[in-house]
Amino acid sequence: MSGFYTLFHKEWLRFWKVKVQTVLAPVLTALLFLLVFGHTLRSTLEPYPGIAYAAFLVPGLAMMSVLQNAFANASSSLTQSRMTGNIVFVLLPPLSHHEFFFAYLLAAMARGLVCGAGVLLVTVWFVELRCEHPLWVLAFALLGSGIMGVLGIIAGMYSEKVDELAAFQNFIILPLTFLSGVFYSIHSLPPFAQVLTHLNPFFYMIDGFRYGFFGVGDVSPWLSATIVAACLAALSWLTLGLIRTGYKLRH
Repeated sequence: MSGFYTLFHKEWLRFWKVKVQTVLAPVLTALLFLLVFGHTLRSTLEPYPGIAYAAFLVPGLAMMSVLQNAFANASSSLTQSRMTGNIVFVLLPPLSHHEFFFAYLLAAMARGLVCGAGVLLVTVWFVELRCEHPLWVLAFALLGSGIMGVLGIIAGMYSEKVDELAAFQNFIILPLTFLSGVFYSIHSLPPFAQVLTHLNPFFYMIDGFRYGFFGVGDVSPWLSATIVAACLAALSWLTLGLIRTGYKLRH
C-alpha cells in the first residue's frame, strides 16, 4: 500500500499547500451566499415550518462546497498532469488501477469534506443550527464527496484542455448543483419542475444532507441514500474499468 499512500499524500499536499485558494476561498464564497440570500430572503421564505431560511440555507451551502471542491480536486489534478506530461511519473510505478483510483478519490473527498466543515464552522456564528441526525450528515457527506470525486476523475481523464474541463464544470456540474434545492425547497416549484428535480441526483445528496440537520426533507433519507449509493457504485465501476484500460492516460 506504499504506492497508494504516496499518491494520496501527493494529492493531499497539492491542495493543502495552497489552502487559501482551495479551502478558504470556497468558504468565503459560501459565507457571501449566506449573507446575501439569508438577509434578503429571510422575511419572505420559510421552506420548512419553524426553520428560518438562513438556517435552511447553511446545509445546502456546505454540501454544495463539498460537491464542487471534491470534483475540482480530482479533475484539475488529472487534467494538469496530462497537459504538462507529468502523468507519466504516476503511470510508470507498478500501481494497480485500484490504488490509482482510491488515491485520487480519497484526496478529492478529503478536500470536499474539509471545505464543507469549514463552511459549517464559519456559518454557525451567524445562524442557529441544530443537528438532529449526525450519522445521516456524515453518510451523505461521504457519499456526495465520493460521487463528485469519481466524476472528477472521469472529467480529468476525458479533458485534454482547460476549456474542456471548464465546459464540464460550467454546463454540467454548476447547473445540476444550483438546481438541486440548495437555495429552496422543491415544494415551492411548479409540478413539472418538481419532476425534473427528482431526476437530478444532486438533489438527493442535498436533501439527505439537510435531513440530517433538521429531521425533515423533501423525500425520505433512505430513498436518497439508496439512489446516491447506487450512483456511486455505478460510477466507480465505470471509472475503474476506464483506468484499467488506460483510457486517455496511456494512449
